[in-house]
Amino acid sequence: MSVQERDPCPHRILDDLGGAFAMGAIGGGVWNAGAGARNSPRGERLIGSIQGVKARAPVVGGNFAVWGGLFSTFDCSLVAIRRKEDPWNSIASGALTGGVLAARGGWRAAGRSAAFGGVLLAMIEGLNIFLTKMLADPTPQPYAPPQPPPQMAPMEPRGLRLPQGAPPPQQGAPPPPAGMGAPPSGGELMRDTAPQS
Repeated sequence: MSVQERDPCPHRILDDLGGAFAMGAIGGGVWNAGAGARNSPRGERLIGSIQGVKARAPVVGGNFAVWGGLFSTFDCSLVAIRRKEDPWNSIASGALTGGVLAARGGWRAAGRSAAFGGVLLAMIEGLNIFLTKMLADPTPQPYAPPQPPPQMAPMEPRGLRLPQGAPPPQQGAPPPPAGMGAPPSGGELMRDTAPQS
């Protein structure tokens, strides 16, 4: 999803929180359904699977929701502070989120988790940029630099139309005599075609 298609910042936090919870609950439900069925005795695998989903899927969804909510909160805060939306906001948000979530383990654990979150988000953003460039339409920019005008053929003088293949008129040559190349006038035409008696 591109930056232009996302919700504005205060709404984005709730949107990401809900999306992360749904993703965690569905993924955790599938995972724990398999684990519950595998760990149950024969004949009670369906019941074990359902109990595993009921017990663990909401917890996994809640963990995902906390991560998504913190990430979006940091992302919106960085957008407000920096006044621009770019991949660096996401990378820093991932590092801050990882560090805050591991803060109870001490500075060393928080630093490791922050580095892991930053690297993970950098890989995701890099892959996103790579795929965007690979799948982009290779059409030229809408405002391409102007092209030089095409070469124009020399223009003929106005009023003079030459038949194709005729040599161009010579400069300074006298006009042709009336009977030689000029079209006959209306009177000459009538006189030539009048019946003779």
